Amino acid sequence: MQRTATVLVYSDDANTREQVRLAVGRRPAGDVPEVEYVECATMPAVLSTLEELKVDVCVLDGEAVPAGGMGVCRQIKDEIFNCPPVMLLIGRPQDAWLATWSRAEAAVSHPIDPVALADGLAQLLRGSRELAEA
Repeated sequence: MQRTATVLVYSDDANTREQVRLAVGRRPAGDVPEVEYVECATMPAVLSTLEELKVDVCVLDGEAVPAGGMGVCRQIKDEIFNCPPVMLLIGRPQDAWLATWSRAEAAVSHPIDPVALADGLAQLLRGSRELAEA
């Protein structure tokens, strides 16, 4: 039996966090485990959550303030051992190069497209080493 996947959702905007939860739902695809969300509104909360919990995928809002998701992504890739894969929510499709700079594995632009978000998250979950070993 597969364990539940933990998805960290970071945004200073509660509406954006809710949009992610509603777009993906409990299971982004039939071949991946159900998802449990951990919401963070600040960068310190992201860092402490990654240190304390087993997180499978992070969804970071590139438009968050004062710490944008791109900078947070780059920082956690440098500082967190075995950092989970990251999906960035970017302001516009033309910002995809910034997502590459931040070392995110995937990016979806605002406004959130539920199909693209669920598909991208499912891809990241399929590739998660820890879920494959569970």
